[in-house]
Amino acid sequence: MDWIKEIISIIPPLSFDSHKGQAGRIGIVGGSENYTGAPYFAAISALKVGCDLSHVFCTPDASQVIKSYSPELIVHPIIGSPNIYEEMQKQLPYLHSLVIGPGLGREKTTFHSTSAVIESAVKHGLPLVFDADALFYLNEHHGEIAWFDRAILTPNKVEFSRLYSSVTGDEITADPSTVTVKYLAKKLGFVTIVAKGRQDIISDGNTVVVCDEPGSPKRCGGQGDLLSGALGVFNFWARQAKLNVSCQPTVLAAMAACMLTRRCGYLAFQKFKRSTLTTDMIGEINEAFSSLYT
Repeated sequence: MDWIKEIISIIPPLSFDSHKGQAGRIGIVGGSENYTGAPYFAAISALKVGCDLSHVFCTPDASQVIKSYSPELIVHPIIGSPNIYEEMQKQLPYLHSLVIGPGLGREKTTFHSTSAVIESAVKHGLPLVFDADALFYLNEHHGEIAWFDRAILTPNKVEFSRLYSSVTGDEITADPSTVTVKYLAKKLGFVTIVAKGRQDIISDGNTVVVCDEPGSPKRCGGQGDLLSGALGVFNFWARQAKLNVSCQPTVLAAMAACMLTRRCGYLAFQKFKRSTLTTDMIGEINEAFSSLYT
């Protein structure tokens, strides 16, 4: 399969006739008192990949901090609100996809909001990406996204092990493999899983592919947020393209975002070596995107 050709086919062309929002209005659900960087990384990455508007839904004590990072972001301090379901019902019709988890935290009130967000988003048929603390939430609530084929989960090794045990009842200590990733995706009802690691293993329970694009040996805290933000955009683009491609839109979106994130890491590491940070990787999104997809 020519992944580059398939990915290019879903990217909306730039045009003077397009209007604001047409290339994507992406929502990031995350951000708490102690974790404000993660939702920023995801939201700003989504903008730099090419969406038009990036919304962050966070707790009130995180909102002012996140706003201070960039005026580009639209921040909604509603996580933890007793009216979260009604608030999200107002917002979701204007969004094209959601990323749930960056900096979310694990407070009881936060997870109550998470449940309301998932329920509302699934009812709207919104493409979803689950990362970080949202994956922890799914350990005990994976039935909420079972058989929802617009969902993408992005576990690292530890997160994969927990989720695998929760869903299958079997313990696993080895690194994720093509067999275990495909099996877990199938058991979850054919949602798409991106098992992050030395190579990213992607499966929707039917097909399984491996992204081995060269990356960086420096593991930066936050690069998973870059991936999730990019996934939010590509998950929408792949869904709206409605083309006859040789795999599920979620699998194509996952490959696109994984390749891009790895290329960002590779380019940043060439410049900064051991000092590479996630902000350096985000600074390479334009170059990585252009070198891969134009």
